[in-house]
Amino acid sequence: MVTDKRTSPSLKERRLETLRRTGVADRQRVATEKPSAAFYWIFIIVASFVMLGLVMVLSSSSVTNLHSGGSAWGMFQRQLIWAGLGTIAMWAAFAFPYETWRKKFLLQFVVGLVVALNVLVILRGAIVNGARAWLDIGPFRMQPSEFMKIAVVLFCANLLSHRHRSVQITSIVLWPMIAALAVSAGLCALQKDFGGSLIFGGVVLVMMFIAGLPARQLVATTLSVGVIGVFVLNFASNASARMFAFMNLEATKDDTGYQVYQSLLSIANGGWSGTGIGSGTSKWGYVPLAYSDFIFSVIGEELGLFGTIATLLMLSILLFSIFKLALRAHDPMVRYVASGFGCWMAIQTILNIGSAISVLPVVGVTLPFVSYGGSALIATYMGIGFMLGAARRDPVIYKALRETGIKWLR
Repeated sequence: MVTDKRTSPSLKERRLETLRRTGVADRQRVATEKPSAAFYWIFIIVASFVMLGLVMVLSSSSVTNLHSGGSAWGMFQRQLIWAGLGTIAMWAAFAFPYETWRKKFLLQFVVGLVVALNVLVILRGAIVNGARAWLDIGPFRMQPSEFMKIAVVLFCANLLSHRHRSVQITSIVLWPMIAALAVSAGLCALQKDFGGSLIFGGVVLVMMFIAGLPARQLVATTLSVGVIGVFVLNFASNASARMFAFMNLEATKDDTGYQVYQSLLSIANGGWSGTGIGSGTSKWGYVPLAYSDFIFSVIGEELGLFGTIATLLMLSILLFSIFKLALRAHDPMVRYVASGFGCWMAIQTILNIGSAISVLPVVGVTLPFVSYGGSALIATYMGIGFMLGAARRDPVIYKALRETGIKWLR
């Protein structure tokens, strides 16, 4: 039997027909309407989280500051300065023409610079809480691995955007992405940063899944992540002890599980409506790093169940808005940049909150926009700026933004 090639549907047409028949195409069309609303929600929620973070940092750090002989407002003032610097960095990233990242020289220079800084941290970095992840530059201290998240997302997004123009997927996409994963996660492992390694592994895997890479390539990358995971467990600070504490919390509540156990008690003490801002007990030394990695326990105690639900709801709206922009984007580079930053925020949020409520082992990551920390806050601001800046230059999204009449969005 001879098939008429002129009338047989192409692969693209068959896929579109399948999407229409199953209703997926209609759901995607409804979910991606009015991208300008996503812009509004992202700006509003980011501003709300910064305000929440400033209040919670002041409440959770005042006792620690006084105990160390400083001002009760010390960490709050530094966080306020970092929030201001982060706002400037976000605006600069928002205004930066994302097409520039398509130039290999600039992207390779940025990636090389970030990697060099992380190598320098391993050689001469400062040790804080068991991790050699900070670099002292004069009176300032920065954590280069936070900025490596931006570099990895941009690097992988650029690779995946080329996938649509080449059939050499393995050489152009797969191996470079595995190399990016191995280098970033490996550097974090050598810095004793277990949480950073998990974030890099999760972001790269999810970006590859969203890009629709073949199953065999996803399996190969997953196996690579497993090998890197074994390496991380051997080198990351207290990773094995934290895993044991997670599996045996009752037996380790006075030792390695003390922090998580006290976090659960603080959240339970908050009840439905909380003890009130400034009235919690976790900041009195019961929960170490209550102003940073365990700030969610302070929210749970002082704002109660209602406060934690409101926080989770805002986080969900933020992530939904980010992925909505990714779905709406016509340019593959924009789609993968938005997806990558969305994955970063989602994975880091899950790891932080999961650690605080003992659903996951303690991995030492901050809650985006809320926890105390200059490098993490500024890097997160920059990530949002790059993502929104890329999205507003997408032809489809730009057309929708022009209809709003707001010039600064365009």
